[in-house]
Amino acid sequence: MKEKFLEINRMLVEIYNDVTHIEEYSIKSGAFKDLSITEIHTIEAVGLYGSRTMSEIASKLDITMGTLTIAIDKLIKKGYAERSRSDVDRRIVNVSLTNKGKLAYRIHEKFHLDMVKEIMTDFSDEEEEVLLSALNKLNKHLKEIYMPAVNK
Repeated sequence: MKEKFLEINRMLVEIYNDVTHIEEYSIKSGAFKDLSITEIHTIEAVGLYGSRTMSEIASKLDITMGTLTIAIDKLIKKGYAERSRSDVDRRIVNVSLTNKGKLAYRIHEKFHLDMVKEIMTDFSDEEEEVLLSALNKLNKHLKEIYMPAVNK
């Protein structure tokens, strides 16, 4: 039993590392070489449509406002995002993507979809369902372990 748990752990770590490396390679060899994975994930957190407050983005990324401010400043300087103050409450800062930021978002989203499509070509319909069920269970358990207050 212990060997099985060690093998599952090894595979989870290896898969995480492989996906991260593939993602890094894709970014560095693609049209948006000037972005880091962290910046791409910040772009994803800002979202494609409308704007989000700095607080919403920081919460989604689980980072401090200070860390987010630095990240958004970099994205603004590179032309991927823009910042504006709320008309209702000037203390609230909204962030939205520029057209360049939206393009980066869409290309990165396509990268993920293409990667999943490629992975799934060797799976039968039944295997796809089993994998999806197992990933849903894994995701649920991880959230219960690391974010118990959110899930109750």
